[in-house]
Amino acid sequence: MRKNLWIICAALAVLAGAATVGYAVDAGGAAAQKGAPVKAASADKEAAVRQAMQKAYPGISIQSVTTTPLPGIYEVFTDGQLIYTDEKASYLFISASLIDTAKKSNLTSDRMSKLTAIKFDQLPLDLAFKKVKGKGERKMAIFSDPDCPFCKRIEGDLTKIDNVTIYMFLFPIDAIHPQASVRAKRIWCSPDRAKAWDDLMQRGILPVAEPNCDNPVDKLIAYGNKHNINGTPTLIFADGARVPGAIPTEQIEQYLASARPK
Repeated sequence: MRKNLWIICAALAVLAGAATVGYAVDAGGAAAQKGAPVKAASADKEAAVRQAMQKAYPGISIQSVTTTPLPGIYEVFTDGQLIYTDEKASYLFISASLIDTAKKSNLTSDRMSKLTAIKFDQLPLDLAFKKVKGKGERKMAIFSDPDCPFCKRIEGDLTKIDNVTIYMFLFPIDAIHPQASVRAKRIWCSPDRAKAWDDLMQRGILPVAEPNCDNPVDKLIAYGNKHNINGTPTLIFADGARVPGAIPTEQIEQYLASARPK
């Protein structure tokens, strides 16, 4: 449960004076040698970590426990988040990034992309509108809020990408942007949804269609909540990889190039 993680954060803040921490794997250490891969924890180790976590924080929902390249440190996936702990759950790293300094890669980000992956063909594609660029041979999906400044920024980067079909999911976050749902519905109710979207996101032209047509906005909000999509933009690629945030054009191209449908 998310509230249990907040309790953990509060406890750590009191004990350690900080609720967030970054951890780097030393390129010269044993953990980083030959880029040691993440491996499934043995059943007994996994059970020990799971039991220790649940004893310390009753009610926490643990989806998986996995070893990390750092000896004695385990990855715990719970409620859509990654935390790190030792076998006895005596210490916790929350909102932490585990960095492989040899490869200059963010292991936490890579793991989150895999753990939160959504099979592309299982997305509710009938609730999206499409933007086809060039031949549209590659594909990706974006959950986006019409009032989100980061969503507007990524739209500028997307103009530089060709040969892709983009499935746009209207995902307003009214708690941050009170007018977002109405604008999302106006876009969906427009005769040309892709044009109405581009006009708003790239040119600042507000949609004028009445927001009372049959639209998928509420269904998409429910879908996002179910799958722990809690920020925009959220990108999903053909291999199911989920990437949060307005990543630059170069990274989008890398994900598109490496994606293989699963």
